[in-house]
Amino acid sequence: MPSVLNISAYLFTPIDDPAALRPVLVERALAGGLRGTILLAEEGINLFLAGDATSLRDFVDVLRSEPRFAGLEPKESWSDDQPFRKMLVKVKREIIRMDRPTVRPAVGRAPAVAPETLRGWLDRGHDDEGREVVLLDTRNAFEVDYGTFDGATNWAIERFTQFPDAAAAHLADLEGKTVVSFCTGGIRCEKAAIHLREEGVEAYQLDGGILGYFEKVGRAHWSGECFVFDEREALTPELTAKKA
Repeated sequence: MPSVLNISAYLFTPIDDPAALRPVLVERALAGGLRGTILLAEEGINLFLAGDATSLRDFVDVLRSEPRFAGLEPKESWSDDQPFRKMLVKVKREIIRMDRPTVRPAVGRAPAVAPETLRGWLDRGHDDEGREVVLLDTRNAFEVDYGTFDGATNWAIERFTQFPDAAAAHLADLEGKTVVSFCTGGIRCEKAAIHLREEGVEAYQLDGGILGYFEKVGRAHWSGECFVFDEREALTPELTAKKA
């Protein structure tokens, strides 16, 4: 049985001291023998960590004991080996760069669609109001190549900062439809849905992203794997590393 626990989690929450928090998290993570990457910004936290299950869950519990991080909801998967080479904690301008200052998820999220609800819509071919559902892949083109939802719309962007311009070019295609933006763990599609709603689109985010969908629903309406940013490269809908 795989022995290394992997987690991914993010939370848009005000952090007024990201630079001061950085050494604290470095010390805690190294003390627990963890590896991975944590991104900090004034808008929130984004983390990908792996290590001993007890140590990793203890790290998350301590983090969530602070009110500003209480809403963290890690997604878990397992691997035979440690998929990270080192432990990095970085302070950034944004935890996921979009270059749209008006998009502030900590102030107000776009509505989210539960994985089970999305599957029901896809099974029926429409949402609860009978509207056409457009699945919008907000990831970079190379990630989409590993796998995506059947029939999903993909604007073939190379980086997330291109998303607003791509949206502007395709707004007419989304008019009158229910748009569900999705990404690996939820962070990009959360910002994407807010931006689309600012542009007048009936947009929702897939709660928990692709990995959350795999956990709750499995492979229904999905083809391929999901790219992840560690040495596992990609996960199957069973949340295991793809076969070499």
